[in-house]
Amino acid sequence: MAAQETNTNGSGPKDDRVVFFFDIDNCLYPKSAKVHDLMADLIDQYFAKHLNLSWDDAVRLHKEYYQNYGLAIEGLVRHHEIDPLEYNSQVDDALPLDSIIKPSASLKKLLQDIDKSKVKLWLFTNAYINHARRVIKLLEIEDFFEGITFCDYGQTPLVCKPSEDMFRKAMGQAGVQEGRWADCYFVDDSYLNCKKAQELGWTTAHLVEEGVTPPKTQASKYQIATLEELRTIFPELFKKDAE
Repeated sequence: MAAQETNTNGSGPKDDRVVFFFDIDNCLYPKSAKVHDLMADLIDQYFAKHLNLSWDDAVRLHKEYYQNYGLAIEGLVRHHEIDPLEYNSQVDDALPLDSIIKPSASLKKLLQDIDKSKVKLWLFTNAYINHARRVIKLLEIEDFFEGITFCDYGQTPLVCKPSEDMFRKAMGQAGVQEGRWADCYFVDDSYLNCKKAQELGWTTAHLVEEGVTPPKTQASKYQIATLEELRTIFPELFKKDAE
């Protein structure tokens, strides 16, 4: 990151800028890259192997934990006492990202056009720091962000989106003053995460790519199909001369 990587509960530097939180996976790169599918397969393999489940039962339990907790690993830690860091090594760290994720000129231009005198850019992910660093490095966008809040697999209990504690943690680390929910902007591809952010008072955009079935009820006030639409819905965050 340009300024800091942090996963502590201490406050970051205070200033008057709003903070724009960006999710990473299936957000800064497209869902069509199929990273999620590869990850889901590795998670199913992990469930089947370490819990001695049939493939169908592994897939079912994986889905159940994801829906209940927002993160499959949280269910594994809560109910099966698995080692989160070992899980990470066999799932996230095992993904062949180098051959899948490539830099995007349009993404770089979008981030460059955000007015840094008004906006602090911050990464906000349920992944562990290893995976987050890999993705951001491959996208070549490390220097656009001032920090990152991630799910720390080395601590228990795990705290992850959409838990309110995770949102509060992100605000504290990004230097948002206590109770200043309206100072936070957010984009994520997760319905649950966007719904919670909206409820908490963050200005939220749910990214639903073309080809993805849209929810019957919007998760948040804004729903977009591409990150480029952020220019239209949040014009106040961009430089006046940005195209």
